[in-house]
Amino acid sequence: MKNKEAATSLQLQRIIENRLLTARFQPIVQMHNGDIIGYEGLIRGPSDSSLHSPVNLFKAAWENNLTVQVEHLCRRVVLEQFAAQKLPGKLFLNVSPECLLQRDMRYGETLDYIHELGIDPRSVIIELTEYQPTHDYALLCEAVVHYREMGFEIAIDDLGEGFSSLRLWSELKPDYVKIDMHFIQGIDSDPVKAQFVRSIQSIAEKSDTRVVAEGIETQAELLAVRDLGVACGQGYYIARPHPTPAKALSAEVSKVLTPIPHLTPQRSFGSLEGIVTVEKILKTPPTIPSKMLNNQVDEIFLQHPKLQILPVVDDGVPVGLINRYHMIDRFARPYQRELYGKKPCTIFMDPHPIMVEKNTSMQDVSHIIVEANPEHLINGIIITDQGRYIGLGTGPDLMREITQMQINAARYANPLTQLPGNVPINEHIEQLLLRKEAFCACYCDLDHFKPFNDVYGYRRGDDIIQMTSEILKKHCDPQLDFIGHIGGDDFIILFRSDDWEVRCQGILHSFASAIYDFYSNEDRERGGYLSEDRQGKKVFYPLVSLSLGVVKSRLNKYYSHHQISLAASEAKKQAKKIHGNSLFVDRRAELETRLQT
Repeated sequence: MKNKEAATSLQLQRIIENRLLTARFQPIVQMHNGDIIGYEGLIRGPSDSSLHSPVNLFKAAWENNLTVQVEHLCRRVVLEQFAAQKLPGKLFLNVSPECLLQRDMRYGETLDYIHELGIDPRSVIIELTEYQPTHDYALLCEAVVHYREMGFEIAIDDLGEGFSSLRLWSELKPDYVKIDMHFIQGIDSDPVKAQFVRSIQSIAEKSDTRVVAEGIETQAELLAVRDLGVACGQGYYIARPHPTPAKALSAEVSKVLTPIPHLTPQRSFGSLEGIVTVEKILKTPPTIPSKMLNNQVDEIFLQHPKLQILPVVDDGVPVGLINRYHMIDRFARPYQRELYGKKPCTIFMDPHPIMVEKNTSMQDVSHIIVEANPEHLINGIIITDQGRYIGLGTGPDLMREITQMQINAARYANPLTQLPGNVPINEHIEQLLLRKEAFCACYCDLDHFKPFNDVYGYRRGDDIIQMTSEILKKHCDPQLDFIGHIGGDDFIILFRSDDWEVRCQGILHSFASAIYDFYSNEDRERGGYLSEDRQGKKVFYPLVSLSLGVVKSRLNKYYSHHQISLAASEAKKQAKKIHGNSLFVDRRAELETRLQT
């Protein structure tokens, strides 16, 4: 045993004296777009040595009281290679708390060397890696502050695994925390690990810390981590450590992380004129003319204790608003009543209130309020009809109505796409039929979608559904057309646009181009993929395609949303019989019209 220890000690001395260490770099990426933010600098001993592994290397260094010398050499080797290769972004440089407290670290030797190599200290992140427990937190905090003053950022490695990593986070307030790979591997199928990461992410958001998920080894883990909102990731699936790493991700990983533009919920996409307007919250409090004296206004407020706002109106034209509490506050000050009591009320009036026409939608009013001074929400808004005063909308009524609209929208919206679900779809069809509006119902359905989920995972399937919803929105007129998400991979569009057929062709063309990004290079080249059917047999499935079935509304033919839905579903079935991305239009109405003429 002693001979083995002696041999290891000699190996270690030889490595230090001859600088027999090599650097490897592993990319760290931003999860929301796949951009590389930097690289973790890793170290390897000689390939023919038992100290090739960094675990064995640092264990031997600790046992031989050479931790500081080995770490010092590791830093130099990593920094030299990072500078020589001119790698972009930041360098995560592993340092143990023990070495961080050493005199050479504290007094800038590493900083001097960084400057010699031409590296900006702001691009170096000191990644604290624990090999032994940390006890002197006060001294460590002092060292971290010193490092920050020199321009470095701080990261904590292996959160959840180390001896005291949670306390380190609390004490040091690092810029980055790296979650130990134990909590990442298998996270797509382990709700406990997902909850752990979710909790860490929540703490990080409140402490202005960025989270890095380590050890991502599968696409499913990558998507699970991304969906939890984790900022950054690294692991073998993204890229393995390499002496000369790539400066961009592989096309396959990059496409997995390619962002899909998520628009805000569009409950009003293509809504009819029946949309809720500000007239719904109209109230008619007493009005006063601009010549009324302040003492008279004060008397009105005293007689009506619940009256908060008085509109000032001259000959039907709104002039401004007087706030009860603003006026009482002014009158309560010394000499204010004596000075202003017998003067016109315009002195205490808000001369620039928000004024909107009665047919303004509640959504538009909410946007106006958000962009305006918060005081306007307290005073309320004047509602007019062609510029003439008709009443007042109070701030509480406005917020109550907007909140209720948001609750209703969330209740009936599809959680994945935020598009209206079955209840608003049926309501919209009924409104169109009631108004005798001409429209085309287009049923949209994905083909070969289930086997895709089986091969690539349901999270990637969700990405296809979201991509489809964005394409539908892109090719529809938000003022005329209505898009609903029936559920799963089924959508419906209620077209009122005259060029609906051109829009349908545009949808198919965009989908055909976008769907390639969801497949591996191999599956793209052969035009499909293998999956098991219900009997367990291997079956070749073509790439996911989109089928559109269209039926036109007809007077005296369709009377309810049930009939429209059934006819559109039949048209969709005909479209699915056509290979690839397809459009089928039920033209029986046109045929019947020609026969009648």
